[in-house]
Amino acid sequence: MTNHFENIYAHHAAEYEALIAREDYKGNILAALQDIRPLAGLDVVEFGAGTGRLTRLLAPLVERVRAFDASAHMLAEAEIQMQKTGTTNWTLEVGQNHDLPAADSSADIAIQGWSFGHCCGWYPDSWQDEIGQAIAEMKRVTRPGGTLILLETQGTGRETPAPPSEALAAYYAWVEGELGFSSAWIRTDYQFESLAEAERLTRFFFGDEMADEVVRCEWVILPECTGIWWLTR
Repeated sequence: MTNHFENIYAHHAAEYEALIAREDYKGNILAALQDIRPLAGLDVVEFGAGTGRLTRLLAPLVERVRAFDASAHMLAEAEIQMQKTGTTNWTLEVGQNHDLPAADSSADIAIQGWSFGHCCGWYPDSWQDEIGQAIAEMKRVTRPGGTLILLETQGTGRETPAPPSEALAAYYAWVEGELGFSSAWIRTDYQFESLAEAERLTRFFFGDEMADEVVRCEWVILPECTGIWWLTR
């Protein structure tokens, strides 16, 4: 699936946005973030922002959010979506997770969602080094007392958390065991307008096996679990 995801992030941002617009229909992500640290008045640096899924949750509450992604194509869609929010306290900039053009100690929160985990597939022999560099970059841009937050999949089509691969399980165990992150999980179920839409969008992103399961189970509401890890500097 490595080339599959790379192709989506380089060329299919609008279709990707159509999928994630259906995700977390109960709003559990924002509630979980507020439980970790109240967001009002904070400066945020976001890694791997994609089409702005987290950016548009954060912008109405925080002082400022600088959102970065390696794909200018994804950020172009994020610009469209962010303009709809009516907020102006955000910027979207191209930047690599391991080397962001952001100043030292410039954020109260450094956050990433569903970005670092791709290193497990893209760099199977060196994912720990790649993710380690990105986490070091999160620490660099975060002020003393600031909070690092990671969001990653714990299984789409799952009602209870289970990492979709051994590599992701190793990544999650590593950030908890060696790096000392706390963890929790939430449900981030998708709610589609119809079974036909559910099949089309899941087939586009997750592939045939998931889409076939969606059809078999008639999942207009597709269960999903998301893990959250956080660390205070």
